[in-house]
Amino acid sequence: MPGATQIPPRAAAFFDLDKTIIAGSSALAFSRPFRREGLISRRAALRSGYAQLLLMLSGADADTMNLLRNRITELCTGWEVAQIRSIVTETLHEIVEPLVYAEALALIAAHQAAGEEVIVLSASGLEVVEPIAVFVGADRCLATRMAVRDGHYTGEIEYYCYGREKAQAARDIAAERGYRLADCRAYSDSITDLPLLEVVGHPTVVNPDRALRREAEQRGWPVLTFADPVALRTRLWTAPATALAAAGFGALGLAGVGWIGRSRRRRRRPPNR
Repeated sequence: MPGATQIPPRAAAFFDLDKTIIAGSSALAFSRPFRREGLISRRAALRSGYAQLLLMLSGADADTMNLLRNRITELCTGWEVAQIRSIVTETLHEIVEPLVYAEALALIAAHQAAGEEVIVLSASGLEVVEPIAVFVGADRCLATRMAVRDGHYTGEIEYYCYGREKAQAARDIAAERGYRLADCRAYSDSITDLPLLEVVGHPTVVNPDRALRREAEQRGWPVLTFADPVALRTRLWTAPATALAAAGFGALGLAGVGWIGRSRRRRRRPPNR
């Protein structure tokens, strides 16, 4: 209504992005259009696919996240920032829409209807996270920032929005906006976000990895399961590493997994006497 006074948000709801709002890794979801534009080679696509495989099999523990971070920074060194923003904008609906959890959208809308600010905190790069946050209706986001020189990524990380940094970001935002952290909420799937979940008064885990599920059970935290889109499992294996399949590496990846399994079995087999 004209002239109506807008009531400021009274608290914040902090959301992780990958496997909480979307099914899979936002950092790797755009590998197909990046490869189409000549930014990713077949070898790089294979290595990205391997990092994504580790993320899915082992959960986002610190070692896996460090591997994924190193792969991404190695990939993007020298890329033009304006080109990345353009590719993400042009392919956002194609890439992201099939990955967004309907339950996450409903939860975001419910928090906003309750007068709470929705903030996405993600370890993925800002150029990818920011348009996704707008797409899902979040009020703002904070994400990892890559160092830039002359309009190109240097391969260095300027700010890593990960682990304890997410918790500090929540503290800083609450102080800036006048929120009581005891009134705020946080949602994540990963044990690496434990510091963020601990800092708010209302933590909730979503599709948690094993370590975070154990923590939630011990602390009595709510556990949510997001399963829409229905083809979740298929999308997790194909969408973030589409470049891998398109390059014909699917069979190679399976062969590699099989080789690893056979190698481990050979190591366990006792020597012939």
